[in-house]
Amino acid sequence: MSKKFFRENGMHLSWLLALIATLGSLYFSEIMHFIPCKLCWYQRILMYPLVVILGIAAVRKDYKLTIYVLPLTIWGACISVYHVLLQSGVFHESATSCGPIPCDVDYLNWLGFITIPMLAGTAFILISILQYLTYRATK
Repeated sequence: MSKKFFRENGMHLSWLLALIATLGSLYFSEIMHFIPCKLCWYQRILMYPLVVILGIAAVRKDYKLTIYVLPLTIWGACISVYHVLLQSGVFHESATSCGPIPCDVDYLNWLGFITIPMLAGTAFILISILQYLTYRATK
């Protein structure tokens, strides 16, 4: 894909991914009644503001907001990876350290490996990549 594509669409695509991830998390908690664990809350805290930040950046064509977006997405991806590893049994955490809902509870398991933290991590990583490519396209 060309630099022009990312310059014109990168912020909009990033915003769309953040919006889908936010609406997905709200669907799982409010409609499916999956109670978020502590790590899920941390991921939400990092994803939800991205909808506003990226929305403003897309409308204003402000590519400098990437410096505010990348720390949130990279940190969110790290939490998601840790959460996936916790759910898969690579790491073990005491039941009391993660709050009333254990962080290794797996509400969703599509195809044997797609979990809620994996979906969040994928969104964080894709937004990070799009932001990097958009930033590079504007230089």
